[in-house]
Amino acid sequence: MANQYVGIDVAKATLDVAIGSDGELVQVENNEAGIARLLERLGEVEPTLVVLEATGGYETVVAGAIVGRGIAVAVVNPRQVRDFAKATGVLAKTDRIDARVLARFAEAVRPEPRPLPTAEAKELEEYLSRRRQLVDMLTMEKNRQSIATTERMKKSLKKHIDWLEEALRRANDDIDKAIRNSPAWREQEDLLRSMPGIGPVSARTMLAELPELGRLNRKKIAALVGVAPLNRDSGTLQGSRTCWGGRASVRQVLYMAAVTAVRCNPVIRRTYAALRTRGKKHKVALVACMRKLLTILTAMVRDQRRWSPS
Repeated sequence: MANQYVGIDVAKATLDVAIGSDGELVQVENNEAGIARLLERLGEVEPTLVVLEATGGYETVVAGAIVGRGIAVAVVNPRQVRDFAKATGVLAKTDRIDARVLARFAEAVRPEPRPLPTAEAKELEEYLSRRRQLVDMLTMEKNRQSIATTERMKKSLKKHIDWLEEALRRANDDIDKAIRNSPAWREQEDLLRSMPGIGPVSARTMLAELPELGRLNRKKIAALVGVAPLNRDSGTLQGSRTCWGGRASVRQVLYMAAVTAVRCNPVIRRTYAALRTRGKKHKVALVACMRKLLTILTAMVRDQRRWSPS
């Protein structure tokens, strides 16, 4: 059939495949042999698009194998697919049903295929993810230490905090090494960090987790990160604009970059001051500064030009 769309529900052990929204259902193991069987079947079908949900990493190998065969792949947000299922009246949830829903989602929405991250980008993303985990654990242990009452508990927490701080130093070294070993990344990091307010963590997070930077226009990149104001109007009611969704890890570092830029970046400082003068709340002005930072950064990457106040 022409314009065949395939949905694949990815689990740790299995892959449930729906060839079309009402076509064949296939289940294979999520291993080398199972993926080889899947590729053979997809070669017979020649689908227009294969859609998978992001599952925390389990989808990476199979998606990479399919892309390697020259088949378009879109890895989509699970929440978006679940909302689509509810909108179409599908409330039950099994692996086979999810595969069917993904195929129907592909037929109706036609999500845009995006290039998968390179091995280098995936490695850097894992290092950054591990660093965030260590920082979170370190914060929790320090909070526990502040309320501990017995000496034995304080010593135990101190020992674990020391271990986490050493692990964090090793994670930072791994990130530095990954950046140094890639001339292209060194150049891009230097470009991003030329803007006042962008530090090493912000620049590296964007390199690994926002490869679209410089490729999309300002509206699309703001929506992708989750800093675009969304309307909530109905009839005569005009609701307040809100930001939600997007890539949380990128948004977090962008928030900290905006807080710093308000103090040290003349362009962002003027933007923040002007918004506050107009009566905007602190957080509203800060989100606007995040959006302006992102707009400037994507223009810098697109044109390969370093920061200039003009």
